[in-house]
Amino acid sequence: MKIGFDIMGGDYAPEEAIKGVQLYFQQETDSSVHLLLIGDAQAASPYMSLLEPYKERYTFIPSTEVIGMHEHPTKALKEKPNSSIAIGFGLLQMQKADGFCSAGNTGAMMVGAMYSVKTIDGIIRPTIASPIPRTDGKFNLLLDVGINADCKAEHLVQFAEMGSLYVEKVYGVDTPKIGLLNLGEEEGKGNLLAQATYPLLKEHKDLNFIGNVEGRDVFKYKADVIVCEGFVGNVILKTTESIYDIFHGERGVKDSVLDNYNFEIYGGTPILGVNSPVVIGHGISRALAFKNMIDVTNRITASNLVGAFKTHFAEQIVK
Repeated sequence: MKIGFDIMGGDYAPEEAIKGVQLYFQQETDSSVHLLLIGDAQAASPYMSLLEPYKERYTFIPSTEVIGMHEHPTKALKEKPNSSIAIGFGLLQMQKADGFCSAGNTGAMMVGAMYSVKTIDGIIRPTIASPIPRTDGKFNLLLDVGINADCKAEHLVQFAEMGSLYVEKVYGVDTPKIGLLNLGEEEGKGNLLAQATYPLLKEHKDLNFIGNVEGRDVFKYKADVIVCEGFVGNVILKTTESIYDIFHGERGVKDSVLDNYNFEIYGGTPILGVNSPVVIGHGISRALAFKNMIDVTNRITASNLVGAFKTHFAEQIVK
C-alpha cells in the first residue's frame, strides 16, 4: 500500500510533519505501508535524518511549490501544478498512490478531490466527517462538519449511509446506530430540513435509525453516527475543540475524559464520497496529529471503504 503524504501542509510543516512520520514508523511495524513524502527538499533537509532508520519505508517526491493556507483553492491548484497538494492528487489520479493526506489548504484539498479523483457515481455530494469524543472514551461520528452548509433531506440520508459504512468498515462497529441531530427527541420536531429527513431515515431499510438525538447526546453514546447539515456540524466541531483549548490549554485541567477532546489523537477528517481515500488534517497539526492522520488514511485504504461505497451506491442506481 502506498500513501501520499504532504509534508508541506500545516503551520508547523515540514518539521512537525516529518516528526509525525518518524512517530508513525516507530509505532507502526507493518512494512507493507510505504509512504510517498511530497515536499520541498531544501526545506525538509534539516529534519530528514530523523527518518534514516526507515529509509526503506518511504520515497521522497520533490515539489517546488506550496499552496498557502489563504490562497484561493481553484486558482492555486491551476497556477501551482508543482505544489505538494497538486502532486499528491496527481499520484492518486495516476493510481501511483492508494490514498493521500495533508494538513494544507482545506479548500485546495476539497477542490483537488472533486476534480481529480471525482465523486463516486450515485453520491450527490461528498461530505467530511469528524469523530466527536464520548464520555466512555470512544467517539461518535458527526457529518457533515463543514463543506455542505445548506442541505436537502436526500443529502442527509446519504451522509447517514456513508457514515454507517465508515464506522462499520473502518472501525468494526456492527449495525451502527444512526441519529438525526435535532432540538427534540420526538418525531416531527425541528426545522423543515429535520422534518423532511426524519421519515426518509425511518423508512430506510439499510440503516439502523434510532430517531432524533439532541445536543446533550453528542458527547454520550446514543448513536454511533449523527447526521446534520454542515453549518451546524461545524459549529459543534469548533465548540468541541474549544473545550480542550480552554480547560486543558488555558486552565491546565487534567482529566482522562478531557484528554479525548484533543483533536490530535484523531488525526484528520476523511472526505467521504470520492473515488480515493483523502484525509484532511488540521492546519495547526503537530507530530502526533500527523502520525494519526497517516494512520486513519491507512485504515480507510486497508478497509476498502471506497469499494464499499461504490458497491452500495451502484446498487441504488440500479434500483
